[in-house]
Amino acid sequence: MNEKSYLTVSELTAYIGRKFSADPYLQRVYVKGQLTNFHRRPTHQYFSIKDDHAVLHVVMFASKFRRVRFTPEDGMEVQLAGHVDVYQKNGVYQFYADTMEPAGIGDLYIRFKQMAEKLSKEGLFSRPKKKLPLLPRKIAVVTSRSGAVIHDIINTAGRRDPLVQIVLFPAAVQGDKAADQLAARIEQINDLGGFDDIIIGRGGGSLEDLWPFNEEKVGRAIAASKVPVISSVGHETDTTIADLAADVRAATPTAAAEMATPQLTDLMSRVAEMNARLTSSYSHFLKVKQQQLDTLANSYIFKQPERLYEGYLQNVESLATNLRQSFRLQLGNQHRQLQTLAGRLMRQNPQGRVQNASDHLGNLQARLTQAVKNNVAHHHQAFNGLQRELANLDPTKVMKRGYSFVSTDGHIINGVDQVKAGQQVTLNFYNGQATAKIEKTEENKHGNTEE
Repeated sequence: MNEKSYLTVSELTAYIGRKFSADPYLQRVYVKGQLTNFHRRPTHQYFSIKDDHAVLHVVMFASKFRRVRFTPEDGMEVQLAGHVDVYQKNGVYQFYADTMEPAGIGDLYIRFKQMAEKLSKEGLFSRPKKKLPLLPRKIAVVTSRSGAVIHDIINTAGRRDPLVQIVLFPAAVQGDKAADQLAARIEQINDLGGFDDIIIGRGGGSLEDLWPFNEEKVGRAIAASKVPVISSVGHETDTTIADLAADVRAATPTAAAEMATPQLTDLMSRVAEMNARLTSSYSHFLKVKQQQLDTLANSYIFKQPERLYEGYLQNVESLATNLRQSFRLQLGNQHRQLQTLAGRLMRQNPQGRVQNASDHLGNLQARLTQAVKNNVAHHHQAFNGLQRELANLDPTKVMKRGYSFVSTDGHIINGVDQVKAGQQVTLNFYNGQATAKIEKTEENKHGNTEE
C-alpha cells in the first residue's frame, strides 16, 4: 500500500473527533449511572460513572460544577446532561457534563439531607433550647404580609390573650430572595429588643416552596437568636432546617400562636389553684410557727432568764482565775530570768577588766622606763670608751712629741717619690704650719717597707 495512504495518530484522532462533533445524537446526551472515582478538586472535576457493564469518563468544568446544589459522593446514582467528545491528546472519548442531579430522589431532598447532617455535626440542633415565657406581652411574626398566616396568628393570639401585641416583620417566604429576607428579619428583631417570642412560618407547600426555610443562613440566624423562636413551616409531615434549629416547632401557624399565648380561662383557673395552694401552705406555715412560739414561750429560759447566763458567769470566773495564776507564774519566771541575766552581767562587768588592764599598763610603763635608763647608761659608757680611744688616736698628741707631716696643695705626702727638688711644700706641726723648699730627694736604699 502506498505510504500516503497511512494516517498519523493525530489525523486519525482528529477525524474521530469530527465524527463525534458532527453526530447530532452526541451533542445533547442524558445519561445516568453510579458515581465513582470522585475526588473534589479546586476547579474542574474529573470522575466516572458506571453501570454493571461499562465505565464512562466524565469531565465537568468549574463553571458548570458551581451550579450543582448538592455534594456528590462515590456510590451515588446521578443523572448527567452534556455532550460526548474526544480528548485528542490521548485519544480518549469523554462525557462533558453540563448538569448533574441525583437519580431516583430529588436534588432538593439531597441538599436538605446534607445540610441537616452538616449543621447537626456542628451541634446547631442539639444546643440547649430556650423556654417560652409564660405571659408574653410582645410577639414578633416573620412571614408574608399577604398570606393567611399572619391573620391566623392574630386571631388565635387575640382570642387567647387580648393583651398580647403582635408585630409583623414582613418577608418573602418563597423564591430566591426569601432566605436573605427571613434571616435579616430575625436579626432585626434581636437588634430592636423588647420581644418575648418570634414566630416564623408559612402555610405549607411543596419542598420547592418550603426551600428558603432549608437554607443554611436561615438555620444559623434562628440558632443565634436571643429571643425564643417558634417554627411553623408547612404541615406536621414536613420538616425543615428552620424546624430543627428553632426552640419550639409547631405543626401550623395556628398551633404556634397557641403555644406562644396562654388561654386566659386556663390561666385564671391556674392562678386560682395556685392561690388556694398558697393560702393553704401559708396557713400551715403560720400554724407551725405558732407552735414553735408557744414552745419557746413555755421554755424555762424565758421563765428564768438568769439561768441562761449562769453557766457563762462560772466560765468567766474560772477563766479569770486561770488568767491570774498564769500571769503570776509568768511573772515569776521572768523575775528568775532577770536575776540570772544580772549575775551573768556582773561576771562580765568591764570595770574589773579595765582595772586589770590599767595595772598591767603601769607595770609595762615602769619596765619600759627602767629599760630605757639601762640602755642609755650602757650607751653612755660605750660612748665614753670610744671617746677615750679617739683621744688616744689624736695625731696632735703624737706631733707634740716632735712629729710633723708634709703636705702639698692639701694632700699629705707619705713618700719621697711624691716630691721633687725645688718643689715647695708645707710642714704641718701641732700648733701651726711652715713653708719649706725641697733641695734634694734621696730614696731609702731598702725601698718602701711596710710592717
